[in-house]
Amino acid sequence: MSGTGTDRTADRKTRVTVLVALLANLVIAVAKVIGGLIAGSPALLSEAAHSVADSLNEIFLLAALRRSRRPADERHPFGYGKERFFWSFLAAVGIFVMGGCFSFFQGFEALRNGAEEKFSGYAAGLIVLAVALVAEGVSLLRAMHQVHRQGGTGNVHDPALRTVVAEDGTAVLGVSLAMVGMALHMATGQVVWEASASLAIGGLLVFVACRLGRDARDQLIGEAMDPRTTARIRSLLAAQPEIDSVEALYTMRTGLDSSLVAARVDLVPGLDSEEVEEVAVRIKRSVARTVPEAGEIFLDVTDRPAMEARGSPAATGERGGA
Repeated sequence: MSGTGTDRTADRKTRVTVLVALLANLVIAVAKVIGGLIAGSPALLSEAAHSVADSLNEIFLLAALRRSRRPADERHPFGYGKERFFWSFLAAVGIFVMGGCFSFFQGFEALRNGAEEKFSGYAAGLIVLAVALVAEGVSLLRAMHQVHRQGGTGNVHDPALRTVVAEDGTAVLGVSLAMVGMALHMATGQVVWEASASLAIGGLLVFVACRLGRDARDQLIGEAMDPRTTARIRSLLAAQPEIDSVEALYTMRTGLDSSLVAARVDLVPGLDSEEVEEVAVRIKRSVARTVPEAGEIFLDVTDRPAMEARGSPAATGERGGA
């Protein structure tokens, strides 16, 4: 599905949010690498790896925004909406490998071998982190503003926007941990503070990566629509005068704003085949109007007494809005 005008507007806003985060992370990553090498600070180098991972992930998210809106074709009849979830999963893997694992490595190396004492460079490192904190905070505010406009975190289903919010929130906390670790190292001369900060940053990144990866996995393998929407569809079907009972209802998200709906229903007795077809078309139109994200709607309809007499069920299925 190519998406509605509202969806495309939301995509443009998300793209701006991702670009703001990408620009901030690229500048910050360069500054952190330089500062970390000058100071020999494991916490600052851990944060540099964090920013590099975030920059790569924003590129993944930009690819997701572009590729997920391609229209359906013969090889992908339900569209390319799940591209969004695939690239978000890669972003989670990037956070885990590049950010979390490198931070753990830096922390363990510092505990084992100590850190090279270049406290003259630590002042510059702390300045770099202070600037990074401001830049990450601006990016986070931009993302949270968009989240607020969409009704709060509970209503945000876009994995690209959720990933940016998670990355920026983690970055603000990670920079704060690095600053505390470096300051305590300078004050006490004990590298354990900075090593602990690196390990804490690594643990934080692994936790965020696992959460984002789990969400993307659920969506990739076929996550159902939210329970409230499913219940609304079931209630709509049950309220139709021609439907005797709703035997089964299955839903699956096929993209950010599109889902598949399949239902098996028993009709009231006495309907002929032409009436069954008319009823099925009308019900599908009603579902499509009530739940716009139901892009594909399939009904398996049965007039039980009549069908038992003929010995065969009547099944219909087509795209929403038929």
